[in-house]
Amino acid sequence: MLSGSHEDRPKQPRVLRGFSHINRYWDRERRCYGAKITPGQFYVSTEGEQIVTVLGSCVSACVRDPIFNIGGMNHFMLPSGENGNWGDSINGSTRYGNFAMEQLVNTILQNGGSRENLEVKLVGGGKILNAMTDIGSKNIEFVREYVKMEGFRVVSEDLGDIYPRKVLYLPDTGKLLVKKLRSLHNTTILEREASYSRDINVEPVSGEIELF
Repeated sequence: MLSGSHEDRPKQPRVLRGFSHINRYWDRERRCYGAKITPGQFYVSTEGEQIVTVLGSCVSACVRDPIFNIGGMNHFMLPSGENGNWGDSINGSTRYGNFAMEQLVNTILQNGGSRENLEVKLVGGGKILNAMTDIGSKNIEFVREYVKMEGFRVVSEDLGDIYPRKVLYLPDTGKLLVKKLRSLHNTTILEREASYSRDINVEPVSGEIELF
């Protein structure tokens, strides 16, 4: 029997309501299920699965309740307003980082987490879009201010620098793995973030919605 075949895989963890659209897969190397998120998405789990993404200028907040073993990760790019400050404009796009954080935290609480138990890890915000304003630093400024204002406990962070990152987060244990991608074989990340940056500035915010 080949390692990683369907016969020797455990049953796929149940997906929480509202996350059936997220791409979930079997990771042969790490022998666990994973959920892959892209810009504008987040994922919350109560099971032993990993959440995976690739960050450039974007930031991910990894939030969990270590007592009740529920947690998740988001992936957001905060576009700058006219003066570059996230709290100084009322248009929907500049609220996006705030919206992404609130959606993640509220979903954790709605599924059994407790606000006073939450621990936060922050990652991303690289300066990879040289032709644009430094969106990464604006994301970092925003997310640090947000967790400070909300009184959340930040246990670790890996922010800034000039490299994209591959990120793996395991909400049940709180383990965060970060791999800096020091060479890009294609321009996928750059093109995706440039496109997302353009789109998010014109689309309204909807209310429905360890190094290795």
